[in-house]
Amino acid sequence: MPATALRCRVCETQYPLDPIGVCSRCFGPLDPVYDRDEQRRLVTRERIEAGPRSIWRYADLLPVAPPAEQSLPPGCTPLVQAPRLARALGVRELWLKLDTANPTHSFKDRVVAVACAKAQQHGATTLACSSTGNLANAVAARAAAEGLEAVILCPADLEREKLVASAVYGPTIYAVDGSYDDCSRLTVELSFEVDWSFVNVQLRSYYAEGSKTLAFEIVEQLGWELPDVVVAPIASGSMFTKLHQGFTDFVELGLVEGDLPRLVGAQAEGCSPVAKALAEGGKVKPVRPNTIARSLAIGSPADGALAAATASSIHITPEDEIVDNIALLAETTGVFGETAPAVTLGALRAAVRAGEIGEDDRVVLLVTGDGLKTPGLVADRLDPVFVEPDADRILETLGGGVR
Repeated sequence: MPATALRCRVCETQYPLDPIGVCSRCFGPLDPVYDRDEQRRLVTRERIEAGPRSIWRYADLLPVAPPAEQSLPPGCTPLVQAPRLARALGVRELWLKLDTANPTHSFKDRVVAVACAKAQQHGATTLACSSTGNLANAVAARAAAEGLEAVILCPADLEREKLVASAVYGPTIYAVDGSYDDCSRLTVELSFEVDWSFVNVQLRSYYAEGSKTLAFEIVEQLGWELPDVVVAPIASGSMFTKLHQGFTDFVELGLVEGDLPRLVGAQAEGCSPVAKALAEGGKVKPVRPNTIARSLAIGSPADGALAAATASSIHITPEDEIVDNIALLAETTGVFGETAPAVTLGALRAAVRAGEIGEDDRVVLLVTGDGLKTPGLVADRLDPVFVEPDADRILETLGGGVR
């Protein structure tokens, strides 16, 4: 395994590859360090293509050895063209990365698989997290697949569909009377008191690296070519920054040539601290989320500063456009995304209007979560025509002249 250590992003203190949450000297975030020479020796296109049809085909680029038995492996999700939506937006070539095809229908399955592999190497028996929904689903399912216990902390007013989609796997769910940021604070406090493996606390350095596989797959699926633009949502900022790292890894290892893609970030109007920081040229200031995009409702994003530094631009999608964007995506592509892809589509539309994305660009839009997790938002679009079981009655609704 080419990973050699963890290094503080702030003071550069190095640590062994253990489940360590933050730097003990300055409390900065920790990132894995890799032996690039070893990776250059090991990693080739041919080796990747010969690997399993999952994120573990990129094991040489991850900070944990792949599990001996790969239960419920995520990754290798479809990358499909969206020509009708591209024409509607004025984009030459638009691709959708459908992470709805992962086991629990979101990109979170990637990060949890990596975190869980590390937890199991250290003898963990309980996998835990704080979550706005998708991570809860992924942790509960991963624990069930691996024979572990699971503990979830989430806001009590979370969408019922996401709670049920977690409960079915048998975890212990603590419904917290508060926001996601309250849940996140509780997980940090509990991490000092219990022996649960919190994927987004002690295991965060490993968890975050799982998002790089999105970039790896996009390049491979485009025939080992880089896109011009990738549009992605920003919540904690972790996935967004690791996309950049993934594309950088492939370029530095000589697996692909060309300019790194421009990364366009997306935040909802009711929770946009990173977008505002970039626009104002200042620090990311915590906010109290007030958005229907619950999967993006992180008011104090851990990797917000790095996301702002990584982005070519970040656009804010108005709250009253989110549901319409869910419908637009569905009606033009056949893909039913949740609120996060709708916010992302809003950012793409805004970037096109601003002239940041043109007719010559190859664009990838991330569809990170499934609309079946938040169906209530579009329930008013259900307006069936009630008829008797008689074909003539249906023909009457068509004017009677259709054959």
